[in-house]
Amino acid sequence: MSDMTKSRCIEVLETVGCDDFEIGLLPVLRHLCVSGQSADPKSWAHAFDIAAERYGEAIGLPAAHGLHKVVLALFACREGGPDIKDPLCPEAKRDITDDEVQFLSMVHHMRRDNSAAARSAVAFVTRGRMDPVLIRNGLTFANRFPSGLGRRARVVGRPKLSVVA
Repeated sequence: MSDMTKSRCIEVLETVGCDDFEIGLLPVLRHLCVSGQSADPKSWAHAFDIAAERYGEAIGLPAAHGLHKVVLALFACREGGPDIKDPLCPEAKRDITDDEVQFLSMVHHMRRDNSAAARSAVAFVTRGRMDPVLIRNGLTFANRFPSGLGRRARVVGRPKLSVVA
């Protein structure tokens, strides 16, 4: 993708440090938030469809499910939920709200085990409330979808055979 065709929201997320996985969560997040605001079942179905299309069913469906838990926790601790752009509006795809940036920043820092930055993003998204359910769900998501290989990576070597008597 050339610099001329990049949308402003992708540029903003890249400056925050978000990787392609996290950037791809933006439309999923938007649909899940619309579902939380309007109780429209089509919106969460769109979120799951987008995630499965982008990441494949094996990764996309669990990712959408995990993100849905984080969004539900956010709605439980912040009345009205976060400020989001309309996921179906073509013009909105080029823009991003501060809440969307901070939510994805929270996910970004949790996936990298950067506690201080994650706490700051949680405080912004929740308007100062350090909600344990939101944090737990965010960390569960981050643990399931960690960034890169990191410390959880399993070293894969040659298979070894042994005789058991």
